[in-house]
Amino acid sequence: MTLDEELVEALQADYKSAPITQQDLTMLDYVTQLTRDATGISRDDHERLRAVGFNDQGILQITLIASWFNYINRVADALGVGRD
Repeated sequence: MTLDEELVEALQADYKSAPITQQDLTMLDYVTQLTRDATGISRDDHERLRAVGFNDQGILQITLIASWFNYINRVADALGVGRD
């Protein structure tokens, strides 16, 4: 969480050019792939996360949190939550 509105705007515009760490960029690349096509995730993706400092527990947590948000957003979309 952050109160840095400029960072939030930069992340929303294009996280790849936002002023974030390599670790955060690698994590966001991973969760983007997970969201678009989880079947495309490979050991290479996990090795990239390890290379920037994530251990197995961190990789599991990233995967679970991103997957949960994907799941709950799809449930809300299917039920029309937030739509008039």
